[in-house]
Order: sequence, then C-alpha cells, then structure tokens
Amino acid sequence: MSERKVLQDLLKSITYYDEEAASAAAEKAVEEGVDSIEAIEHGVAIGLKKIGEDYERGEIFLPELMMGANAAQKALKILLENMPQGSDYRGQGRIVIGTVEGDIHDIGKNIVAAMLRANGFDIVDLGVDVSIQRFVDSVKKFKPDVLGMSALLTNTMPKQEEVIQALKRENVRDSVRVILGGVPVTEEWVKKIGADDLGKDAMDTIQKLKKICEINEI
Repeated sequence: MSERKVLQDLLKSITYYDEEAASAAAEKAVEEGVDSIEAIEHGVAIGLKKIGEDYERGEIFLPELMMGANAAQKALKILLENMPQGSDYRGQGRIVIGTVEGDIHDIGKNIVAAMLRANGFDIVDLGVDVSIQRFVDSVKKFKPDVLGMSALLTNTMPKQEEVIQALKRENVRDSVRVILGGVPVTEEWVKKIGADDLGKDAMDTIQKLKKICEINEI
C-alpha cells in the first residue's frame, strides 16, 4: 500500500467518525513504515481540521465532533507508541486542565480535553473539584504552557481568581498562561481577575491554545 493511500485512510477514518478504521489505518501506517510524524501531521491532523471546520459551519454537531476526536485519539495513541526513539515530536504543547473547587461539572471540560488530546496536546486532566493548592502544585510539577480552569457555577467562579492569586504568591504566575472556561465565564471576568484568555467552546479553545503554544516555542 502506498504512503498516500495510508494517509488518506487515516484522514477518512476520522471524517467518517470510525474508531476501528482509525486504529486499523494507524496500524497499517506502522506496518508500512510510514513516518509517525508524517502520519500525524498529514493524516490525523488534516482529518481533525476537516471535522472542526464542518462543526464551525454547522454541517455537523457535537456528537459527530466527539466521535471524530475519539477516532483521532485511537490513531494517535498507536502512532505515538510506535514512534522511533529519538524522535523530536513534542506535540502542540502541555496543558493542565481542571474544574475548580466546589464544582463537579465535567462534561464541558472532558470535551475540551478530548479534543485537545486528539489535536496532539499533552493533557494533564486534574478532574473536578480541584483545590487551589493542587492547581498550583500541578503548575510547579508539570510546567505546562497553559493552565485551563473551568467553572460551570457562578458561585465557583471566584475560585478561578483565587488560583491566580495563589500562583502569584508562589511566584509561578508568569511561567504559565491561564485560560478560563465555563458557561457563566465572560471576557470581562477574564480581564477582571487577570487571566489571559477565554475559551468560548472546544474549537475556540483549541485555536487559542495553538497560538499560545506557537508563541511559546519562538
């Protein structure tokens, strides 16, 4: 099988939301000796871009977007596991993400985390009801490019500000960009508490994080 056909099969499996086909295409890429970075960038990534554009145009909806992301994750896992030692593929960047203390809502966070993983980001998902200190400790430990905090309840939004203040006290605020998410969170709130940006939805968050991580590499 030609390399072009392998890449086309990878792309097609994602745009058809087919996890089994994505796994099979990734295994075939490994078997045929296709470079893993080539397969990721010219197969998986293009497929993700296509479904992302379809979603933004309203041609597909959230369930299809998530199925495509899941298919991409299956392929990505196989390709990364079979990448030769010494490869310099670093993905898009490292993101620590979690829902703030007092809030146990995780659907939105999980969607964003899944889409980011499928787009090649290294995700450290802290889960829900994450304490202020755990956010700070995770920034110190994992040294992420970005810290993402979700709040789905108005009365838990102040925890986002408290985390930022704690990062300042621990002298690590300047080492990480902070992006906020959640239905009640607004751009005015982002500016008020000194965060860096607002992720309005999964696709908006991905686009903003890609720009942030590109800047960090310069």
